[in-house]
Amino acid sequence: MNPSIRIALADDETLFRKGMRILLEDFGGMSVVLEAQHGQDLLDQLADGGELPDILLLDLNMPELNGVETAKILQRDYPDLRIIILSTYFSKKFILNMIELGAASYLPKNSLPDEVEQTIREVHDKGFAYNDAVMAVIRENMIRKTRPKATFGPDLSEREQEVLQLICEQFTTGEIAEKLFISARTVDGHRNNLLQKLGCRNTAGLVVYALQHQLVHIPPEAFWGQS
Repeated sequence: MNPSIRIALADDETLFRKGMRILLEDFGGMSVVLEAQHGQDLLDQLADGGELPDILLLDLNMPELNGVETAKILQRDYPDLRIIILSTYFSKKFILNMIELGAASYLPKNSLPDEVEQTIREVHDKGFAYNDAVMAVIRENMIRKTRPKATFGPDLSEREQEVLQLICEQFTTGEIAEKLFISARTVDGHRNNLLQKLGCRNTAGLVVYALQHQLVHIPPEAFWGQS
């Protein structure tokens, strides 16, 4: 049996947080290892050295230390933690800010339970989960910010380019390994090399960077039709 996905919840609304915990643990294969009522509470608990979560569900509007400032600190101190933003807001500016924060995904607070489960599992398996609405904003913004193909300091190897292409097409580590006839550990090694070479903090950052710099070609069906 696969180990549980370890989840942290940071939200100042106690009723929402407790209800979300019950929902998550009812899905199976997920366990809530940390609950925080605001950003500073979250950082304090993480610093205590307990069990680190794989995924954080982070509300943006919290007292003492809001979600935006919390996310900036987490990206610096816990770069492997995958952040899913919780919010009642949804606009183009919000999405772009979310991506700049390094968020792996976004969940409206009125999401259906199956949407919550699917998003968490995709973020755990693939590193990010951008639905059609988010990808539309990325593509629109990309048109304005697209840079010509760059000459990197260290060039990407052919294998690294293949791995990057498949990451952007939302294949999991296991699926990439199977397609390229290499081990999952080797895929992770190439992913880490890509993060270092391209100066990205996480998989979501790799995707945005690759699209902006025209390093990959993503057919529309790679995203459209996947939510």
